[in-house]
Amino acid sequence: MTIMKPVSFRLCNVSSYTTELLEIEADFPKLHVLFIPGNPGLVALYKDFLESLYERLGGVASITGNLSLSLVNHFSNLTKLFYILCSSTAIGHISHTKKDWEHGRLFSLQEQIDHKVDFITHELQNVEAPIILVGHSIGSYISIETLRRCGEKVIYCIALYPFLTLNPKSIWQPIIRTISESSVLSAAVSFSVALSRMLPKWALRLIVFKFIGKSCSATAAEAACSHLPQYHMIRNILYLTMTEFRELSKPPDWTFMMENKDKITFLFGDDDHWGPLQLFEEISKQVPEIALSIEREGHTHCFSCTEAGSEWVAGHVACLIKNQIPSSQQ
Repeated sequence: MTIMKPVSFRLCNVSSYTTELLEIEADFPKLHVLFIPGNPGLVALYKDFLESLYERLGGVASITGNLSLSLVNHFSNLTKLFYILCSSTAIGHISHTKKDWEHGRLFSLQEQIDHKVDFITHELQNVEAPIILVGHSIGSYISIETLRRCGEKVIYCIALYPFLTLNPKSIWQPIIRTISESSVLSAAVSFSVALSRMLPKWALRLIVFKFIGKSCSATAAEAACSHLPQYHMIRNILYLTMTEFRELSKPPDWTFMMENKDKITFLFGDDDHWGPLQLFEEISKQVPEIALSIEREGHTHCFSCTEAGSEWVAGHVACLIKNQIPSSQQ
């Protein structure tokens, strides 16, 4: 008899910074999946996605306590099933938290990258299982940079709706960049959003559904209502955005991608100004043998905010992870 094991939330100190984590742990994992969110780096927005990924990987919690997450896969040269124990963690960004643990300090893209590297180096230092990184949006860029610095422990990187370079055809990116680069505008926007905390909960949820859409999941709505109406949160979102635009004004490191083409795969959206199809075409031209996919099911860049998006992307990621199991166990 088996029961599903829920995702657990906890706070973790990573290099003196209080960090929000979502986790599903195995007692003796053979593989560790580390999810890095986009901006905002709010792990609660990805709860439905992580639970769906867990289910798609065949994860079960045994009442005997021996299994907490397992991957079921047919090895190509064997006829019996193997159960591969796997742990999964989603790590939030510094100060993208419900409480202002860092007392108003702002953190750049490079600091967020260092934060993820420190988590692997220190928090996962005794974990012998190889790591698969899954990143969303700017989390894809962070994942690739983490792969660069933690190549001995990381065996694969899955980039979802990647934000890797600026999109000159985007209408919204110049507007967002203008706001993020102005301390006055950033403060004004942050203060305005923070004021929404004074609204009744039903009114706040109505605003969230207005921005995300009627298909917004209850989990995403709750996460947005509890975390986003915070001055420190919006200031950090905009400051991270500002440093993203500055760093991503440079072209991607095609040489690194070519050298690691077997360790990186991308999923693009059909209509996504953060990860446009012209970037898909450029990657396919610069790194011809790298694995690329396009999602044409109508899900948006913010896939984790809907149940349908979470389930579809989880299914795609699960297939990619299962394809890595044989080689990771050799």
